[in-house]
Amino acid sequence: MLELIRFAAAQGIEIHVSHLDEDVHGYWSPDEGRIYHDWSLTPNEARVAVAHELGHAHYGHRCDSARNELQADLYAASLLINPSEYAHIEALNPEQNHIADELGVTVELIHFFEQNCLTRLRGVTYVRPRHGRSQSALRRFTHRGLVYG
Repeated sequence: MLELIRFAAAQGIEIHVSHLDEDVHGYWSPDEGRIYHDWSLTPNEARVAVAHELGHAHYGHRCDSARNELQADLYAASLLINPSEYAHIEALNPEQNHIADELGVTVELIHFFEQNCLTRLRGVTYVRPRHGRSQSALRRFTHRGLVYG
């Protein structure tokens, strides 16, 4: 979580822990420049909630919509899941719970990453290019049958 706090601080965003409604894990308050996440979240859930809210901040979202939620989820996945680490862990044990634990994220984010960021063709896995500063250049590398680029 410390890396996310530093990342947010570099962008002028504060992160606060709070009591939120039962079904709310976190939210971005653009007027305050703050991200709030619920105190009852596990460390992995908190990391994912903060990364998701950083996505809302990055894109300047001010309201909820299916499109905004998808963008924030993609941002969180690209921020928290390093494709080469994912490939290494998946090669050792492809079970989603194991991968999530090793990467310090939730199973839901692993599932989202696999559904929205990977393309599997004829035994080869491709990761769609990550977007953002220093992530836009296409890179191609392989690790045990996974091709990135």
